Amino acid sequence: MIRRRAAIAGLYAGGFLGPFGGGVTVAMLPELGADFGVSAATAAGSLTAYLVPFAGLMLVSGTLGARWGARRSVRTAYLVYVASSVLCAVSTWFPLFLAGRVVQGAANAFTTPLLLAAIAAAAPAHRLGRTLGLFSSLQAAGQTSAPLLGGLAAEVTWRLAFVGVGLVALALAAAGLPAQMPDRSAGEPARLRAAWRPAVLLMGVVALVGWACLGGVSFLVAFQLEDAFGLGAGARGLLLTGFGVLGLLSARPVGRFIDRFGGRVSVLAGALAGAVPVALVGVLPWLPAVAVLWALAGVATQFLLVGVNALVLSGDGGNRSGDISVVQAFRFFGLALTPVALTPVYHLSPAAAFLIPAGLLALVVPVALQLNPEQRVHRGAE
Repeated sequence: MIRRRAAIAGLYAGGFLGPFGGGVTVAMLPELGADFGVSAATAAGSLTAYLVPFAGLMLVSGTLGARWGARRSVRTAYLVYVASSVLCAVSTWFPLFLAGRVVQGAANAFTTPLLLAAIAAAAPAHRLGRTLGLFSSLQAAGQTSAPLLGGLAAEVTWRLAFVGVGLVALALAAAGLPAQMPDRSAGEPARLRAAWRPAVLLMGVVALVGWACLGGVSFLVAFQLEDAFGLGAGARGLLLTGFGVLGLLSARPVGRFIDRFGGRVSVLAGALAGAVPVALVGVLPWLPAVAVLWALAGVATQFLLVGVNALVLSGDGGNRSGDISVVQAFRFFGLALTPVALTPVYHLSPAAAFLIPAGLLALVVPVALQLNPEQRVHRGAE
């Protein structure tokens, strides 16, 4: 019983590790640059090196992991994560450090979707939202705490942060995984094309737009805080943290909302409610209002993202791991594309740079949900 509880706890702890490992270098870029003899801007490549293989491999990792065996795949991914963390911690050459980050991101691509699918398989249907809300709260905790803990580690040496995440991954691999994650697929092997059907791709569009236009615009908020209010780096970081803190606190209540009203209502509420603070943050001249609105955007994000996960994982496509893997890949591709798409717009018109993502949230998400053939079937059955 104790081992089973530890294994279930490990499922949720894995939700913390992924975003924490991805964002741990955010606050240590000057120290990384100084140690490797590169600029802080060049050191920022450590974020891209993690994110690109993470998002790219998730297009196929959920399906491949289910085909190879979920428990085997996740445990192997944790061990690879340990090895790559050690590589990062001992690197004295920046390209070698980046190689370690690439492998970290690739390994994480084989944990997140399989963990989500296992949690969905273990949860009763009437508690799926709460279960996914708990997982999302731990993801938010990882995302929010990564810059803080990474920065504290860098006060001594940034290498401590990678020793820490390596030890966590090792503990998760040793804890074992519950029986809901079979060592091999039962029956027909999971197929890639099953996860690429129109319904899944439409939900991927929702996740892409939702994450790109909410969490993805945090860099624009930072620009605005400096340009319009003259805030320094510390004050900007503190205000931006409100997004993650309220996201963390709201994830479980959002899950209960989903269990009562459904994932579709939650996604619509998140998109429409999120469009309002995103639009206003770019035009309001009062700093306290901007701080409150940006924190509330974190709540809207949980409505949208947990709702998307619930819709995908409650579907009957036969390849849950592959479905959620593709949707999560779209989500993080959206995050990667946002700076490229919106930075030039911001330099032309700061207000327009916020109004465009707000408009996309209000228009694209409802249309994509309406076009989703599986959701139309489910509503008809109700």
